[in-house]
Amino acid sequence: MSWRDVRRPEDIIDIGKEKIPNVGKWVPLAVLGFFVLLGLKGLIYSIGPDEVGVIQRFGKYAGLSSPGLHTKIPFGIDKVTPIKTEKIFKEEFGSSSARTVSGYSSGHYSEESLMLTGDLNILDVRWIVQFKVKDPVNLIFAVRNPRDNIRDVSEVVMRRLVGDYSVDEVLTTEREEIDHLAQQEMQEILDAYQTGVHIITVKLLDVNPPEKVKPAFNEVNEAKQEKEKMINQAWETYNKVIPKARGEAEKTIREAEGYGLDKVNRANGEAERFLVTFNAYKKSPEITQKRMYLETLMETLPKVKEKYIVDPRQSAILPLLNIDGKKGGK
Repeated sequence: MSWRDVRRPEDIIDIGKEKIPNVGKWVPLAVLGFFVLLGLKGLIYSIGPDEVGVIQRFGKYAGLSSPGLHTKIPFGIDKVTPIKTEKIFKEEFGSSSARTVSGYSSGHYSEESLMLTGDLNILDVRWIVQFKVKDPVNLIFAVRNPRDNIRDVSEVVMRRLVGDYSVDEVLTTEREEIDHLAQQEMQEILDAYQTGVHIITVKLLDVNPPEKVKPAFNEVNEAKQEKEKMINQAWETYNKVIPKARGEAEKTIREAEGYGLDKVNRANGEAERFLVTFNAYKKSPEITQKRMYLETLMETLPKVKEKYIVDPRQSAILPLLNIDGKKGGK
C-alpha cells in the first residue's frame, strides 16, 4: 500500500458502514465561482440600434451609452436602462382595446370619452396621440409615470378644446383645427413638466353622440339638413328672381331718365327757339310774321290731302268744294 492511498482521518466521514470524502472545503470555491459568473454576466450589456442607454451609478445619472456592446460595473453598482428614441409610441383614447392593454377599466372608458361641447351637448370622442422620446434623461428622472402623464394631459386638453366649440363644429368643420391646437397645447404642457416627450400627432378618430341619445341626435341632424335644403332652395329662387327684377327696374329707371332728359332738352330747345323768334319779331315784326306764316304752311300743307287755292275776292266757295251725297252726307 502506497503512502498516497493513506487518508487522514479528518478526510473521511463515517456514516454507518460507508465512508465518503469531506466536500465542505469545495463550498467556498463554488460560491466564489458563482459570484464570478454573476459579475461577468452583469459586466457586458448591449444597446439596440434604435435605443439610447441611460447609465445610473448607485441610482444617480452617470451618462448615456450609444448603440452596441458596452461594459459596466457589475453587482448592481451600475444600472443601464435602454430607452427607444426612434420608435413612435401610440396612445388611444376612448377605445376599449387600448384600455385592455394598458390596464384601464371599462368604467374609466366612459368617463374618458364622454365630453361636453360649448353648446352643452354630449359627444363620445375617440382620438389617438403619437409621440416619441426626445430626452431619455428627463423621461427617467423628471417624471415618475410618463405614459400616465401623457394620458392625463391629453384628456385635459381635449376636454377643454371640445368645450370651446359647438357640436356641429366638432363633428364636421373644426376637427383639423382641434387636432392642431391639441398637439400644440400638449407639447407646451409636457415641456413645462420636462417629460422628455415629443408629440408627433394628435388626431380625432371618431366623434359620435352617445348611444342612448343617438336616435334623437339623428332626428335633429335630419331636421337641420332639411332646413339647410329649404334655405338653399329659397336662395336658388332668390338668385333667379331678384337679379331679373333688379335688371328690369334698372332698365325702367334708365328709360325714364332718358325720356326725362329728352323732354328737358326739347323744352330747352323750344324755349331757345321762342326767344330767338321773339327777339327777331321785336326787330322786324312784319318780316317775322311772314316768315312764321310761311314756315307754318311748309309744315302744315304736306299733311293736307286736298288743297284749295281761293281768291280773296271770291265770296262763295261752296260750289268749288264739290260737296255731294257721297262726300257730304245723305
